[in-house]
This record gives sequence, C-alpha cells and structure tokens, in this order.
Amino acid sequence: MSDSKILKTGLALVALCVLPRPALAADSPAPTFAKDVAPIFQAKCEACHRPDNMAPMSLQTYDEARPWAKSIAQRVGARQMPPWHIDKTVGIQKFKNDRSLTDDQVDTIIRWVNAGAPKGDPKDMPPPVKWTDDTKEWSLQAKYGQPDLLVKSPEYTMPAVAQDAWWRPNVPTNLSEPRWVRAIEIRPVGKNARKITHHALAFLRQVEKDMPKELLSNDPNVAGEGLFMEWAVGKNGDEMRPDSGRLMLPGSSITWEMHYHAVGEEISAHTELALWFYPKGQEPKHREVLGLFNTFSAPPGVSLPNAQPLDIAPNSVTTTESFVTLKENARIENFQAHMHLRGKGMSMEAIYPDGKRETLSQVTDFNFNWHNMYIYADDVAPLLPKGTMLHFIAWYDNTRNNKSNPDPDQWVGWGDRTVDEMGHAWLNITYYNDADFKAEQAKRSAAKTTTTAGAQQDR
Repeated sequence: MSDSKILKTGLALVALCVLPRPALAADSPAPTFAKDVAPIFQAKCEACHRPDNMAPMSLQTYDEARPWAKSIAQRVGARQMPPWHIDKTVGIQKFKNDRSLTDDQVDTIIRWVNAGAPKGDPKDMPPPVKWTDDTKEWSLQAKYGQPDLLVKSPEYTMPAVAQDAWWRPNVPTNLSEPRWVRAIEIRPVGKNARKITHHALAFLRQVEKDMPKELLSNDPNVAGEGLFMEWAVGKNGDEMRPDSGRLMLPGSSITWEMHYHAVGEEISAHTELALWFYPKGQEPKHREVLGLFNTFSAPPGVSLPNAQPLDIAPNSVTTTESFVTLKENARIENFQAHMHLRGKGMSMEAIYPDGKRETLSQVTDFNFNWHNMYIYADDVAPLLPKGTMLHFIAWYDNTRNNKSNPDPDQWVGWGDRTVDEMGHAWLNITYYNDADFKAEQAKRSAAKTTTTAGAQQDR
C-alpha cells in the first residue's frame, strides 16, 4: 500500500465510519433494552462501563443507560465506541479480544434510540455479568489462582499541581532460578491511583546469553532488556499461547516507568506486577518476548537503519517509516501502535524473503486515550520465516483538522511528554527454530485444508 493511500485512508476515517444504514421495514419491531441492547452492552461495553471503573457512567441497567441514549447512538454510529481502531478494510480481521461492534449491533443500538429507547419486558433481561473488582482481585486470578510472584514499585506521591512526572525506580525480582511465565498482569494501586497514572511500564532487566538485542527492539537505547508488560487504559494483562512463555532469570529486576500527571489533588500510588509461572520442571517449547519497534530515528542524535527522524513541521501532515528484518522465524501474536496527540495511524506490512508483500494490520484513527492491543486469533497470527522484513509506516496530523492537536503552529519532535510525539509498535513475538517453524506451518496448512473441506461439504 502506498504512503498516499495510507494517508487518505487515515484522514477519511469519519467518512468511512458513518455510512448510511439500510432502511428498516415498516413492520419491524423496535429493539428493546432488555431483549436486544443489554446483551450487547454486556459483551462489549460493561468491561469499562460499570460502577467505580474507568468509564464516566455505568451501562449495566436500563435506568443507568437511558439518560445517555442519544450520546450512545452518536458515539456508536461514528465508531468511536467501543474503542477499536483497526482498519476493517485491510489486513487480518480475526482477533481474540475484538470488542468492536458488528454492523448489526450498531444498527440495533441506533434503532433502539430512534424508537425512544424502550425498556421492554424485564423478563427478557439477561442475567447480570459478575465482574471482578480489579482493585481488589486480579482479573486472571479466577483462572490461575493467586499470583506466584508479586513485584511492587515504590510509592510515589503526586502533588495536586505539578508538571508531569516519569518515575523510574528499579526493583529486584529476587528469583533464584529460571522461571517461565504463562500469564502476567499489571495495575496501579492506591486510592485514585488511576486518576494520576497515564501508563505504567515494567521493563525486565536481566543478562541474556541467547537473546540478541535486535530480537527485542530496533531502538539503539534498549540495552538488551525488553518491555515485560504495560498498563494503560484498554490494556492490563497478557496470557501466553499454549506451549510458549516469557523467561525470567535469576538476578533479574524490574525497571518501572510510571507516567504520572497532576489532577488537582495530592495522590499517592504505586504499581504492582503479578506473575503466574509454569510449574517447576514444565518448560514451554517456545519463548515469547514483547518487542519495541520504532518507526523513526529516535532519540535525537541516534540513527536507525532505514528510518527517518521524527520532525513534524507546523500545519503539516507527514509520515515516518522503518524496516526491521527478522533474524529468526517468528509468530506475531499481536499489534499495538503507540503514538501521542498528533499520531493518526500506523500500518505493519510483511515483505517476505521471496518478495511477496502483505499488509498485516493498520490502525487508521489512533486515539491517545486508548492503548489497544490487537491480539490475533490462533489460526491467523502471522507466521513469518526468518529474513522477512517488517515495514512500519506511521502518519501524523499536525494541523487544525486534528481535534486532539494542542497547537498546530509548533514544530514537534520525539519526546516523553504528551505534547511531544512518538511512533512505535509493541509486538508480542514467539520465535521458532527451523524444525518447529515448519511443523507450525504444516499444522496451520492442515487446519485450513480441513476447514475448506468442511465448508465444501456444507454446500
């Protein structure tokens, strides 16, 4: 896909998202909250829209949802909610954590609002969902039990009025033997801790013998350690795929990076990292890492091969790109774009050793308020042979057309502050030796053949 086509795609998102809906038959019954809308809210909205959670209002009951009906229709119709910014017209479209609404679900909600938002028969209401209170219990605890290891950052007190702070303490894990991680979760802790925590990163620092730095990052500043986990709005944990895990070594430590911002009251907070291990003696076959791949030369003064500096002129739209050659066979587990306020979109393309090109994923309306990790379904997670080149393109809108832009008259470069800019992809990657990779390819091919044969028999 050309740069110009990607730019046009990103800038035309609103037009793509609010296409006219088909007319409804006159005798079609109006949807009701109890029978039609509540199940949608439970499946796609309540994870955030429930009491004492991140959303500004709860949508668990009719009385809670009814006052917001018109606003819900507006946000849903524009595809602003639920937040899911993957371009549905290109690339892989099967995800394990897809919280986007189908066209039918959008139609149902809009028809419900247009009909006056009727409640319907209370007997049609689905049973309430029992949500975990993640301020008291880990969301993965029901599946894995109590964490095997808990790593806590030191406490930090953010004044009521202050500049943004980046708190980077280092904490030992106190591991005395290698352990393989099968699940991981992270959360801010303390009264109103989430008010001041924009994001929290946990970097794993350990001496690596068999993991070359280039498998973790194309950033020259990453000195061998990789990002282990991130907490941000829309993201709080990872589960490894079967027979894969992340390796923690004796003597390792966690270097934290918490981005705190003042909210008008003094608040103290810390961050906790929960880890669930494979049983001792059970070693997964494949190692997964969380890698960072920049789309530009950063930080200032350091050059990346085949990458451009991030330098955005006032009142302009621009792109940056980079190329990363995979030194090992790999399965890409997810795609997550990270940018700031001028960031509008990012694409990830695979250029195979034989020259074939394939767009894997593209975000076309990035929103800094949401850090979505798009986790590929098991049968479509890209399998890429060594020598494949990952091609990243990011685009930025530093004009008045960008409603998130704080000042289009400013030059913008790389930086940690929200008003500065970034552009990188977080990828969970599982690496394979040649024999295992061929076996995985054969397994995938056999599954596709079986699916195709079954579909033909159903005709």
